[in-house]
Amino acid sequence: MSTFIENQNWRYATKKFDATKKISTEDLNLLKEAIRLSTSSYGLQLYKVFIIENPELRAKLLPAAYGQTQIVDASQVIVFANQTSASEADIDSYIKNISETRGIPVDSLSGFGDYMKGNINPIPAEQKAIWMAKQTYLALGNLLNAAAELKIDVTPMEGFNAKQFNEILGLDSLNLNAAVIATIGYRHEEDATQHYKKVRKSNEDLFITL
Repeated sequence: MSTFIENQNWRYATKKFDATKKISTEDLNLLKEAIRLSTSSYGLQLYKVFIIENPELRAKLLPAAYGQTQIVDASQVIVFANQTSASEADIDSYIKNISETRGIPVDSLSGFGDYMKGNINPIPAEQKAIWMAKQTYLALGNLLNAAAELKIDVTPMEGFNAKQFNEILGLDSLNLNAAVIATIGYRHEEDATQHYKKVRKSNEDLFITL
């Protein structure tokens, strides 16, 4: 924790990446593991995470991100794509994973499975899609924090056309929707934003203790 706050003060939403610098395989694997270990509702992780490295594909995504150059200059573009629907099969698959991971008989987990189904199935489809999209932001948070520890820059981005991203990446056919994206890499020395003082609310303005 002694360095956590220091690293949070170091990080910022990078505006200009150094296109010549790439994240090592080792560090990328650490970021992937941080994302994988993220919390999610019930632990279901009803999303996929796409790591876009292909230059041609990223060039196609650039207009769909309103020309923000981070899309092509960063080391990688990460797309957090939530499922557009949740089925009982998703829950059954999760129960099977728990059984295999913890060495617990599937039958002993049937009550937990039924509990999840009873809570999730009645949710209206539109509300359910919003709920699943929110889960991706939890994973994004883990990425931001892990990257700061590694002194890797991240720009979380909501400024993109999700429909166009879905079309370019073929997400519609996969029952997925691009919820939020992040570009990762290393800040360019010419990015003046890195020298700005971080502006946040004071403790008095932000926190309310009851």
